[in-house]
Formats: sequence, C-alpha cells, structure tokens
Amino acid sequence: MENRVTNILLVGVGGQGIILASEIMADVFMEAGYDVKKSEVHGMAQRGGSVSTHVRFGPKVYSPLIKEGEADIFIAFEELEALRYLSFLSPHPSILLNEQRLNPPGVSLGNEDYPADVKEVLSQRATTFKAIPARDLALRAGDVRAVNVVLLGALHSILSIPEKVWTEHILKRFPPKAGPVNLEAFRLGKGS
Repeated sequence: MENRVTNILLVGVGGQGIILASEIMADVFMEAGYDVKKSEVHGMAQRGGSVSTHVRFGPKVYSPLIKEGEADIFIAFEELEALRYLSFLSPHPSILLNEQRLNPPGVSLGNEDYPADVKEVLSQRATTFKAIPARDLALRAGDVRAVNVVLLGALHSILSIPEKVWTEHILKRFPPKAGPVNLEAFRLGKGS
C-alpha cells in the first residue's frame, strides 16, 4: 500500500468517459484500502468541451484537488487537452496518452494548426510515458466507447492493485451485456 498520497489527473473532452473512469478508479482505490477524494470540472462537457478530473488516494487525503506541479499520474484522453494541463505535472510523472486528436473549432475552421509535437513534449516531461492507441483498441474490443476502460487497463499496469479488484468494479458500472466488451478493453489496455 502506498504510504503517501498519489495524485492522478485525467483530462480530455466531454463524451470520452473521463468521469466514469474516475468513478471506477475511486471505487477500486477505496476497496484497496485507501482514503480517496475526487473532483471533476466539466464546463461544456456535453458539447465536447474540456473535462478534467482529479483523483487522489493514499493513507489520508484532505483535499480532492491536485495543486499545480503535483500530478503523479497524468492520463490524457485527447492530445491537445494534454498540453493544456502541463503545469499540473509533478517533476517525475507517469503519463498515459490516448493517441487521439479531436479538432477544436479553430482547427476545424482552418484558423489554427493542431500542434504536431504533443508526444515529444509529453515524453520529455515523463518518467514513464505510454502512447496508447486507445480508440483502436476499444474498437478491437467491440465498442469505441470503451476508450476509458482501455486507459484503465493501462493504468492498472503501473499500479499495484490486483486485477480482480479492477474487473469487479468495471463490471459493476456497466450493464451485463457490455461486460465482455469492457473486460476485453481492459485486457487490451493492460498490454498496451
């Protein structure tokens, strides 16, 4: 069990399942015996706006918010959103990046360019860096909406919480018919 608080920041855009992923994480960490606090910010989340969720776990957690410079684990569901939150990274973070680009209006209209060097910027800041084709893996599992569960599988691979705890809580959050797809998404994420 971790003897200090671990800070996990999830970022992306509305509709990517970020909040559900953070809820599953909170359940998993509580069952593993940790104190957990969670906070979410979702402005225009239903319209593809920026979404961020803070999850903190450890022996005792007093605040749900991660201060700038203190995110130990950074999970970016979309590349451009990852750049928006660089100031939150600790000096030695683990970064999981979904290799997916969702063009904001300025890029779609041709007024701006999408940054070309997102992976390079993030990999230079990370102690551990994984670029994950989560959308492709979710499709291979059977449902593009399982991107969040693919990323939970990748997170499992860097934490020491038993797989059974993860899979039990994943199954609790989805209807029974969606169980096999999400378990496969988790498995594919672990191997990414």
